[in-house]
Amino acid sequence: MVGDETPRSVQDTLTNLRIKDGVAGPPAGPLTLEDLYKQHRMRLIRLALLLVDEPATAEDVVQEAFTGLHRNWKGLRDAQAAVGYLRTAVVNGSRSVLRRRKTARDYTPPHVANARSAESLAMLTAEHQAVVKALQQLPPRQREVLVLRYYGDLSEAEIAEATGISKGTVKSTASRALDALQKLMAGR
Repeated sequence: MVGDETPRSVQDTLTNLRIKDGVAGPPAGPLTLEDLYKQHRMRLIRLALLLVDEPATAEDVVQEAFTGLHRNWKGLRDAQAAVGYLRTAVVNGSRSVLRRRKTARDYTPPHVANARSAESLAMLTAEHQAVVKALQQLPPRQREVLVLRYYGDLSEAEIAEATGISKGTVKSTASRALDALQKLMAGR
């Protein structure tokens, strides 16, 4: 069935992007902020880029997340808490960016959306480009859930924690998002 192939294609594409962004193993000795920065910065930027679709803004969101982590470094329990803090900060920062964009559009005439850079497009196959383009058409919550699930490889509980929604809402949102992507991909 064609209908069953499209969501799998979305899942495969986001999973392949995650695999390409593989994270190095834990460092020897105590974890430092520098270690976290080296290990997770690019992956977090890609996560933010999938949510806000603008490289410079994605970098700013991640930089703000690391700045916040630096301010709260002494209060952290362990390395996993730091990674979770960063992930949540990136999701929340991306939401803030999207809210500001919406507010700005409400007060000024709509403008043409920024196109993806030639470099980022060259790195993606045509199918990947279609999936990323379809992702951009989803409502923000649906996009967040799919990106965190298939690109971030997070469990439903981790997504619920990062986004501040219930686990049941994560499941239903993911299901609706995959259905919507299936329809978008079928219509291309």
